[in-house]
Amino acid sequence: MTRGTAARALLAAFGVLAAVHLGALLAGAGTVEVVTKPALMPVLAAYVLARGGPVLLAAALLFGCGGDTLLQAGGDTAFLVGMASFAAGHVCYLVLFVRRGAAPEWGRRWPQAAVAAGYAVAWLGTVALLWPDLTADLRGPVAGYSLLLTAMAYGALRAGPRALLGGLLFLGSDTLIASGIAHWPQPPAPQFCIMLGYLAAQWLLADGVLRTVRPAAAAQ
Repeated sequence: MTRGTAARALLAAFGVLAAVHLGALLAGAGTVEVVTKPALMPVLAAYVLARGGPVLLAAALLFGCGGDTLLQAGGDTAFLVGMASFAAGHVCYLVLFVRRGAAPEWGRRWPQAAVAAGYAVAWLGTVALLWPDLTADLRGPVAGYSLLLTAMAYGALRAGPRALLGGLLFLGSDTLIASGIAHWPQPPAPQFCIMLGYLAAQWLLADGVLRTVRPAAAAQ
C-alpha cells in the first residue's frame, strides 16, 4: 500500500467513525458512542503522519484523544485532567503556528491589532459571564484554559482560512461545554452539537496546517 493510499484510507476511516459517533449521539446508542469517541483523534493523527505532516500536529490530535477519553469518565478530577490534555494540544498548535512566522498575505490584509482585540474581548466577555455560575474550584482552570484556547484560535490565522475557521469552531464547541457546566440553557442535542463542532474544528485545523507546512518540515 502506498503512502497516498494509506492516507486516503485513514481519512475515509475518520469520516466513517465521525458519522457513526455523531449518529450514536442522536440515537442515544451509548455503547457505540463510548467506543468510537476515543478512536477518532488517533485515526486523524495517523492520517496526518501518512500525509507526512508534522509530529507536533499528530501530538495535538492525540492530546485531544486524551481529553476526549477523560471527559467521558466523568467527575471533576477527570474533567480537570482532560482539560489539561486539551490544553497541551493547544500548546502544540501554538508552536506550529509560531513556526509559520508572519500571517499569510490574506491575513496581513486584516487589521491585526483589531483582530487580536476582538479575540481578547470575546475571552473576557465569556469568562465574565460564566464566572458567577461556575463553582469556585473550576473558575481559575476554566479561565486559564479558555485563554489558551483563544490564543490558539487567534494563532490559527497564520495557517490560513481553514485553520482559522477550525479555531473558531473549537472556541464555540468548548464554550458550549462550559455553558453546560455553568448550567445554562442548552440547545437541542447539546452533545451532538459539541462533537460536530469539535470534529469539524480538529479536521480543519489539521488540514489547514497540512496545506501550509513545507515537506521539509514534516519531520519536526
